[in-house]
Amino acid sequence: MTNSSTTTQHKARAAAMPFIMLTVLIDMISIGLIVPVLPALVGKFTGSQADQAFWYGAVAFSFGLANFFGAPILGALSDKYGRRPVLLLGFCGLALNFFATAFSTALWILIVVRLVGGAMQANAAVCNAYVADITPPEQRAKRFGMIGAMFGVGFIIGPVMGGLLGAVNLRLPFIVAGSLALINLTYGYFVLPESLPMERRRAFSWKSANPLSSLQALSRLKTVGPLVGVIACSGLAQFMLFTTWVLYTTFKFDWGPLQNGQSLAAVGIMSVLVQGVLLGPLLKRFSPQRLAIIGLLSSTAAYLLWGAANQGWMMYAIIFGNIFGPTVNAAIQSIISGAADSHNQGQTLGAVSSLNSLMAVVAPMIGAPLLGAVSNLPKGDWRIGAPFYFCAALQLASLVLAFLHFRRQRQSPAETPVLAGRPETEDVG
Repeated sequence: MTNSSTTTQHKARAAAMPFIMLTVLIDMISIGLIVPVLPALVGKFTGSQADQAFWYGAVAFSFGLANFFGAPILGALSDKYGRRPVLLLGFCGLALNFFATAFSTALWILIVVRLVGGAMQANAAVCNAYVADITPPEQRAKRFGMIGAMFGVGFIIGPVMGGLLGAVNLRLPFIVAGSLALINLTYGYFVLPESLPMERRRAFSWKSANPLSSLQALSRLKTVGPLVGVIACSGLAQFMLFTTWVLYTTFKFDWGPLQNGQSLAAVGIMSVLVQGVLLGPLLKRFSPQRLAIIGLLSSTAAYLLWGAANQGWMMYAIIFGNIFGPTVNAAIQSIISGAADSHNQGQTLGAVSSLNSLMAVVAPMIGAPLLGAVSNLPKGDWRIGAPFYFCAALQLASLVLAFLHFRRQRQSPAETPVLAGRPETEDVG
């Protein structure tokens, strides 16, 4: 290869990161738009707070169930056909999901729509695989953090817009979200470059794309081991937070779509600050392993405090106090991505997405009944925080699993890779 062609290829590679960051940003704004208003829309079809909690759980369950089966298949397809066409399919699925939800007239329509949308959506996994394609292993934690920052920006803009639009009409945010998904589809078709070269593509196999097979393959990755349990427990806690936040604050503080949109925007601001600004300096000081431990400890405390909060302002204080919590996903993603070879990034990160989708299936099955059981308690009662206390227990389990795994790796340094410029064998205790 000539120096000229090498330089051209390098420039094309370097340009891809801003492309995928913009894709993620538009994607997350569209998703963030509906978060403050979907529970309220479900409430239009129910007669009590307990019924609202149950049916919102059913709607969330349907999306997670379809995504559990769809994500590893789409991830494996992206390993064969490239990231770009699978992302375009995901944008089509989101647009269909949002527009159909906007015009739904019954609960069963909402559930069917979420099933179809979940089956067509693996954008997060494919975007992470895109980043892994164009990034050397030692820089992946930082770049996954940049993607996480785009998620955060989307969750600043999206929920605020959703809250404002929802105050006008509950269905309006879904129409705007669908329009943004179509904009992303157009942008992806005409602008977004492919990241996976032909020589690194692999044949598609239904056996390996099976979600259970994908999870088994993930657990067999060298140096990963119990991190599958960490992803499962922390993912379940995170999805319970997403599933219950709006209804929890509505039941406990009597917040509406606008207040919920503002609180979710605060979560986004913190995510951007940590993952977009602080993560780089933190990775120079800490390895991804130690950062994961500190982040899990911080988020365990945050869940406990959110559950115990008896005034709305306390929720904001805890959000901005949980500095290390947003670092966990980027740290764990970099460790797992580094354990997979370059031909399996899509399937590996699709398996991570599938595991998270499985947790998204389980989360409403636990969170909705817990909320339903406490929905009749007086506003401000500490017991309404039951879902968050359960999340704290899950995050504590993640912390124990991660600590034991990293300590065992420290005792077997020959088996551990070097990531983010620091040795994985660094003491995490």
